[in-house]
Amino acid sequence: MNEVLRVAMAERGETAESLAHRVGVDPKTAGRWLSAGRVPHPRTRVAVAGILGREPAELWPEPYRRRDLPWFRPWAELEQDATSIRSYQPLVLPGLMQTEEYARAVLRAGGHASDEVEQLVASRLARQAVLDREPPPQLVVVIDEGVLCRLVGDRVTMARQVSQLATATEREHVQVRVIPADGPWHTGLAGAFMLARLPDGAEVAYLDNQLRGEVVTESIDVASLGRRWESVAGEALSARQSTGLIREAVKRWT
Repeated sequence: MNEVLRVAMAERGETAESLAHRVGVDPKTAGRWLSAGRVPHPRTRVAVAGILGREPAELWPEPYRRRDLPWFRPWAELEQDATSIRSYQPLVLPGLMQTEEYARAVLRAGGHASDEVEQLVASRLARQAVLDREPPPQLVVVIDEGVLCRLVGDRVTMARQVSQLATATEREHVQVRVIPADGPWHTGLAGAFMLARLPDGAEVAYLDNQLRGEVVTESIDVASLGRRWESVAGEALSARQSTGLIREAVKRWT
């Protein structure tokens, strides 16, 4: 039996039936979660953990036995199931687009220990396999132009990174759009965020800050971030114009 889950449910006065009602699954399905080895869908794990005031990895540790930072693991699981991913980044390229050298430079700047950096780089690169699955998720990335100009690592690192980004734009399921540097202040500059659509049509989001990240599942909050996405996407150049800007950046770094 999943004793940790049983205790957490008892502490919150929840039953399999009440949890099932709150997260929208069949009561029999929820009842099976108490059996050892029965692990719910990633989005459901996050929702149940939120209701019970626990971390998903506390209730179901097995899916999280990986090298990601603990607070990032729930999103990494959701990302692997997503049918579409939208990512806005004002300062760096999103992890799904990073080269090994670029990722290493970003993580080193974050103050991680050397051995931890290597583990996190490996985990970040492993995440990118989602773009090669069949069928792949539709990925739309919006970045500020400053991301293409800001030195991360050295010039060789940037040349390789921006060149790989240009190549990625040639993939049918990947779109990168750039907000020009001379554009006005916009709502996205308040911080990075990601949105993902899951196979059942539900949407979830992810926010991070200087300390940790947070998976957002409340529909009102996800909808608010969806409106912010529309705002930042509206500031961006078209995919074709953006690709041209990225190719110009390749020339500058090489």
